[in-house]
Formats: sequence, structure tokens, C-alpha cells
Amino acid sequence: MMLDMATLPQLLRQHARKTPGRLSQRHKQRGIWREYSFADVQRNVLELALGLHQAGAKAGETIAIIGENEPQHYWAEFAAHALGCKVVSMYPDLTSEEVAYLLDDSEAVILFAQDQEQVDKGLDVRARLPKLRHIVYWDDTGMWSYKDPILTTFEDVQQQGQQVQKADAGLYDRLVDKGAVDDVAVLSYTSGTTGQPKGVILTHRYLIDNAQRMIDAMDVTPDMEYLSYIAPSWATEQMSGITLGLGLPMVVNFPEGPEQVLENIRELAVEAMTFAPRQWESMASSVQAHMLDAGPVRRGVYEWGMKIGHAVNVGRLDGKPVGLLDRLMFPLANALVLRPLRDLLGLTRLRSASCGGATMAPDVFRMFHAMGIPLRNIYGSTETGLLTCHQGERFDLETVGHWMKAHPKAGAPLEWRLSADGELQVRGGSPFLGYYRREGSVATKVIDGWYHTGDAVTKTELGELVFLERLSDLKRLRSGETFPPQFVETRLRFSPFIKDIMTVGDETRDFVAALINIDMAVLSRWAEEKRIGFSTFTDLSQRPEIAALLSQEIARVNQFLPEHARVRRFANFPKELDPDEGELTRSRKLRREFLEVRYGPLINGLYDGSREVRIDIPVTYQDGRRSNFEALVFIHETDACPPARTDALRSKGDK
Repeated sequence: MMLDMATLPQLLRQHARKTPGRLSQRHKQRGIWREYSFADVQRNVLELALGLHQAGAKAGETIAIIGENEPQHYWAEFAAHALGCKVVSMYPDLTSEEVAYLLDDSEAVILFAQDQEQVDKGLDVRARLPKLRHIVYWDDTGMWSYKDPILTTFEDVQQQGQQVQKADAGLYDRLVDKGAVDDVAVLSYTSGTTGQPKGVILTHRYLIDNAQRMIDAMDVTPDMEYLSYIAPSWATEQMSGITLGLGLPMVVNFPEGPEQVLENIRELAVEAMTFAPRQWESMASSVQAHMLDAGPVRRGVYEWGMKIGHAVNVGRLDGKPVGLLDRLMFPLANALVLRPLRDLLGLTRLRSASCGGATMAPDVFRMFHAMGIPLRNIYGSTETGLLTCHQGERFDLETVGHWMKAHPKAGAPLEWRLSADGELQVRGGSPFLGYYRREGSVATKVIDGWYHTGDAVTKTELGELVFLERLSDLKRLRSGETFPPQFVETRLRFSPFIKDIMTVGDETRDFVAALINIDMAVLSRWAEEKRIGFSTFTDLSQRPEIAALLSQEIARVNQFLPEHARVRRFANFPKELDPDEGELTRSRKLRREFLEVRYGPLINGLYDGSREVRIDIPVTYQDGRRSNFEALVFIHETDACPPARTDALRSKGDK
């Protein structure tokens, strides 16, 4: 199937005319699933677009949206596109200061806010934003006392649009017809791991191109049930839920809320979904945590079933012969263990499952494949779009897959090469158009037509790409040997007890050390089962029993790493890492430079032989109060481990 090279409102109008009764969206609201056909979506978008037009929104301006994944979020984006406006979608858990930065940087003139919480953020910062003219909200719970003239409701804007439609029935079509595929559709802001986020300019051509790459490479078919969970502020949801959902099309399902997403997945038994690594890892950890609570018989049956599933499903994936006994036992293992697990997670019908945004441990992929869930890796960047993914019936889970194909009308075919230092460089497809309001940003990234990704990669003998690390993040020890932090960290995060981990080590250090953010939910249950008393996160994180458990987990991974890349000493963060404190990005990536400064004394203690370090760091509470957090943090040695069974890093580099 080949998507038309058109704007998103043009695709929406096309579906609404040809198949108006076709189901487009479904949203669970107050316990009831509400369905919207293409005719319903088109009507809502038309009325909203004309209402915005009446309010003075003009082509080329920016409209911002903040809120959870709900139909109104999508409708607001489509309505903005219908007017020729560009959209910036924001994570709903942003602070007021972060909202102010994005609104100012993107030059937003209208803010769509989901509810009272998001409206308050806009009101808090509007005095600093002279270009912001309107704040439109769609959930009026708790808003009855708000009288500010900048505020208006979603319904009021649509009612204005209805009046405009009555006066000029052809206006909407004329506005949509003016749209061109090279119009700027979205400003997708980078995560800002090393500085302030920058808005990557995405056109309709870019969105259609990347949706087509997914159609050609993945098992997606029209009318599939898709779960919209990852935020539209992440470019992947712009490509999948928004563009692919509209272009293919799929039935886009919106959960009742973030807390109900797993429950809603079980209700829907969706066929397609995309999660970030942390979400897949969290799902895997929940399964492992439940098994920690199980009795010896249930745990033994689970381990037996997963062993059979691994031998059959992962073995076939790797092209290994499956033994006769495993083949005979597989139907029983599937009936007793694997299918019930898939049913528990709501993944019985899942056919297209992808993981993108960052690297994830191959062991997580193996675990899902052993269960019979066809989880595939997908790799790319906001600037270049999607580049590779696991394709076909056989692929290496240690890789990010084979190359995808660009839409033939997007540009030249995708090409790639490696520089002398192992950097991936690409060209073709929809081009990188730069960062919004960053003059010269294209020239710094595109040299002689090749986009410099900054990623260190290698290639296997079968042609699949192996992502190692950002070149800027590769670390060199005093010995001169290098190690990729993410490569080590993703394997350690497979442990159900570890939520986040940051490895440290540089040219002034002799070995690799680590700071660990424990998984409180899992470890608190483990501690209760072991009758280990604790009171707070800080107390639990510093218990010697927890340190001994994590030392064993690190030793398990160390045996697969070269000698120089093994973690020798570690400490547990005494508080949960928090995006509001600047320790994580909104997509839960580590802000390494900030953490290295914030926890500098603790890192020094890892290397100077200290057994404990007292830290004192500033913190900001949710109500805005500032204080200092003090704690005594203990430093631990990892358990001894046997000689490495495989030299994972070097073997990948040699391929």
C-alpha cells in the first residue's frame, strides 16, 4: 500500500468522503468507550478549524497543545494543520517554566490545554508571552470560577466554527486545498539531554514518508486496533498514531488515563502499539515481580514454560534448530504459561509491537519473544526519521534491524555510510530542515549532502545495524580503552530491581562504576517477602540486603562484558530520579552532565576508596517549596564474577 503524498487534513477529508462511517477513533471516558467515525472526526476538526480561523489564527503561526492522549488532542492538531499552522505538542507533566520555554521558543499564539492543571501552567507564564492570544481547554472540570478573558472552551471555539460554516460552506475546503506537503506541520522538540530542547522542523512530507517506511517494514494493515499511549510530543507518535493512524488508516484507541493504560490494553487486546524502552522494561519487570511473589510450584512452572518458549520462539528467530522434545512440549507450555501471560498483559492479538526512542536490553526482547509477543526494535532520530527496524521472520535481537525504504515521492532512496570513527551518516528521504529559529543548524549537521547522526554503530555479517552509543557519550578510561555506557546500562536495566542506572568513568578513572536508581515498587515487595524492615525510599535504597542483591545482578551482567567495561563499584541513589528536578528528561532519559555535577561527591567517593558519602543536594517540592535533601550513601563492591564468556563489545565491533 502506498500513501498519497498529501497533508494530514487532506487525508482526513479523503477518508471522510469515501468511508464516512468507518471507525477512526475510540476513547474510554468515565468508564465508557466512545467511538468516532471518520465523519465524526472530520466534523469536529472542521468546526474547530473554522473557529480558530474566526479567532484570527493564520497560516504559518504556531499552535501549542498540552494534555494526555485524547481525541481532542488529535483534533486540535488536525485543525491547526487545516489552517496551515504548525503544531508543538508538549508532555503533560512539564512544569510551568518548561511550558514557558516551549511556548516562547516556538512563538505559539494559541495554547490548547486539557484541563485545569494545564490551564494553570499557561496562566502562570502568559505575562512573559506577549504572542500568546488564547488558551483553549476541553475538560472544564473545576473551571467554573475561571473568568480570565484569555480563556475559552473547546466547545465555544467549535460553536464559532459552526456559525462560520453556515455563512461560508466552502471555506474549510478552500483552506485545506491551500495546504502543501512541504508546509511545516510539527515542531518536535528534542529531549534536551545536553542543553535546552530544540524544535526539529517536520513537514507533512516528512510525516507521510515515515508512515510509509513503517507500512513497508512492519506488519501493519488497515483497520488494525492501535493503542495511542506515547505522547504526541515524541516524533514517533506523530509518525505512527497520528500519520499512520490516519493514512493507513488504523482504529486509534485512547486509554482513559495513564493509570488505566494496562487495564485498557487488556480490554481492547490491541493489534498494534509502540512503547518506549522504559515502558516495555516496566512491563517485563511487572511480570518478573509477580513471579517473585509466586510460590515455588507456580514459579517453577513459569520458568519451565518460558524456557520452552525461548527454545522454540527465540530459537526460530535466531535460525537455530528446535529440538524434538521442545517442539512436543511447546503446545503444553503455551497453554499453561505463555498464552496466560499474554492474556494477563492484554497482548493476545498483538501483531505489530515496536520499541523505539532509545536502546533496550536484548534480554527484554528475548523475554517477550519467548512469550510469543513479536516485539521489534526500531531506530532513527527526529532529524532523520525512522531508519532501521527488525524485519521479516528472522533477525538478530542484538541489532536494530535492516534498513527501511523511504516513500518514493519523499526524495532520493535512503543511503548510509560509516565515517572513519564509526559515525553513521545518512542521506535520502525527506530532508532535515533544521531546528526552528536556529540559523545555520542545517549546515552544522549536513555536510556534502550527508546528515551526521553522531551515533557510533557497526554492521553484522547479515547487514543489520548495531547501535553502540552516541559518539559524544563514548567513554575512555585511563588505560585508553573505551566503553559505551548505554550498552552496559541497557543490559543492567533488564533486572527487575533496577529502574535506572548511570555508569561513570573517564580518562581520569581506572575502572567503570555505577549509580543505581532502584525500582521501589519491586524491591519493596521483595523486602517484605524477606521480612526486611524499611521506612522510606532512602532507607530501602541503603539497606545492605539490597546492596547484596544488586551486586549479584551486576555480576551476572559483568560476565558478558570485557574486563575493562565491567562495573567494579556502585552506589544507590538515595532519592528517586525526577524529571521535575532536571535529573531526567520528560522521556526519562538521563541528564548525564547534570547528574555528574549534582552527585559529584558521590562519584568521587566511588573512586577514592570511600565506603560512605554524605550528600546534601537542593530539591524542589511539587508546591514550589525549596529545601535541601541530606542522606548518607553507602558504596559497595560488586560480587566477583567468572571470566567473560563472550567479549560482547569487541565481537560487535569486529563484525
